[in-house]
Amino acid sequence: MPQKQLEYAVRIRSKLEAPRPLLEVLKDLKYIVDDQINQAIRTHREDLRLDTLLLELGLIREEDLDSARKIRAEENSRRNLREILTAHHLLAERKIIDALCQRVGFPYIEPEFSKIDRQLFSRAPIEIYEKHNAVPIRADGKEIVIAFSDPLDLLSLAEFKKFFGDKIQPAVAILESIQGTIKQSKEKSPARHFTPADDESVVHIVDSLILAAVQEGDVSDIHIEPMSDRLRVRFRQDGVLVNFRDYPAEIIPALSTRLKVMCKADIAEKRRHQGGRLFFEQNGRKLDIRISFYAAIHGENIVMRLLNRMSSSLNLEDVGMSPRMLKRFREDVLDRPSGIMIITGPTGSGKTTTVYSCINYIKNPQTSIITAEDPVEYIIDGITQCSINPAINLTYEETLRHIVRQDPDVIVIGEIRDAFSAQVAVQAALTGHKVLTTFHTEDSIGGLVRLLNLDIEAFLISSTVVCVVAQRLLRRVCSSCGAPHQPRAEELQRLGMDPKDLIGAEFRKGAGCAKCRHTGYKGRVAIFEMLVLDEMVRNAILARQMSQEIRMIAMESNGLTTLLEDGIVKAADGLTTLEELTRCLPRLSPPRPLPRLRRILGGLG
Repeated sequence: MPQKQLEYAVRIRSKLEAPRPLLEVLKDLKYIVDDQINQAIRTHREDLRLDTLLLELGLIREEDLDSARKIRAEENSRRNLREILTAHHLLAERKIIDALCQRVGFPYIEPEFSKIDRQLFSRAPIEIYEKHNAVPIRADGKEIVIAFSDPLDLLSLAEFKKFFGDKIQPAVAILESIQGTIKQSKEKSPARHFTPADDESVVHIVDSLILAAVQEGDVSDIHIEPMSDRLRVRFRQDGVLVNFRDYPAEIIPALSTRLKVMCKADIAEKRRHQGGRLFFEQNGRKLDIRISFYAAIHGENIVMRLLNRMSSSLNLEDVGMSPRMLKRFREDVLDRPSGIMIITGPTGSGKTTTVYSCINYIKNPQTSIITAEDPVEYIIDGITQCSINPAINLTYEETLRHIVRQDPDVIVIGEIRDAFSAQVAVQAALTGHKVLTTFHTEDSIGGLVRLLNLDIEAFLISSTVVCVVAQRLLRRVCSSCGAPHQPRAEELQRLGMDPKDLIGAEFRKGAGCAKCRHTGYKGRVAIFEMLVLDEMVRNAILARQMSQEIRMIAMESNGLTTLLEDGIVKAADGLTTLEELTRCLPRLSPPRPLPRLRRILGGLG
């Protein structure tokens, strides 16, 4: 490349408001193309480091690399950069592997202990493999193929050359596969066997897992996953799965049996899926745990959902709606004497919390409220709550047949699951009841479409449904390490926005600290889309117009803001990040400019 072009690109980059990698600037100026970049990288591969590669390719920002280096220094650990980046969700492992394979040209390998050359493996101590996260695979002619987690690490390459000679062919592998192969090799060696009398007994493991999840405070699910060489345990924290601990594979059957005994499932049945529940008490706190056993090839995959049976008050003001949306929700929806109010969203999006907040707002001595839930998650004094229990034939269908005979004013149906529950909700609304329920759809318009798919007539939907609220939970920027952040042009383009549309935005991003487990996020913030059915929307439903047409009518006629638009406002107020919007929210229509959205929503309280 001519020196003048390089100097010009450097000058252009220095004038940019947001820093960008030099390679991106050169590509934008059409001075180079991807094939030239790949060729240059491969020619100088021996002089290249992983952090430099990721930074110059624009896969990671300087501040994220600094966070990874800081974490490594704080932990004083032997973990390499790739381990820290993936473990703390600073960069997806897939992107690192793609860069090493497609850009640098390393072959990709999936190591497995049963298929590697055992004699080759015995050349080096197991501690060397653990230290450098690498394993020898096979002899390919005169070269030894070795799978590395970071094949650009000069120290690792030098160490392996001591045992395998200079003719090494580095390859790339998934870190988890490398570590699994090493663990499996250790298990093939004489080692301590697991026994029930051990300190790590099954009873102790189960209790410690639940206690650890409770103590973390933000764990919604425990995933117990048998693998070919070990048992992996992960926690879902703030909506994201994070590794907790690995256990020897030999405890899988005993742990599965222990949990089946606790939740009264069939311990002899291992070929079919099962479910159960148990109650766990600790320091006066009662936890309802739903357990799912899924028959898989390496054993039963177990997921434990933690349901906090709290009796504390849930205020509608605390759910996270913007001021004008909240005012309209109270006055035009909850204060209505009858009709169906639907809260929709995927599992774990906070629907139940919003429903209970609505119940707390509606509840008064003159109102009879009755619920059918699976299960009861929050206990509220002054209302009648029923927890579904199919084991004794207390099913949704049976409960809903009797619920209207209890002379209720407000009926809460935990979830509309089928045509029968949808018909019950509609009939109750037609006879003057107020109905609160939940759905699993992508957005508010999807809730109406789903009712049509359940064979509910369009005229019944338009005459009974008052409102559909769609919601999501996004991770909140950590208050301890959050700092002002300037988004890159690529981030805005993915959301369909220009910098001129974001006047007045104050984006923030967490650098990572001990309080947020170096993720940059702590807690979650709710994002809402509220569709209140007015005359124009009802007419569109009766005409069976397309969902996109109904959405545009609602945006023009009654101030509907989409999930993405509400997310943009909250990200612009520093509550969450643009990465979270991209990860969690549907992008069904281009968002409107931020100043206009703030006028519609009235800002945030």
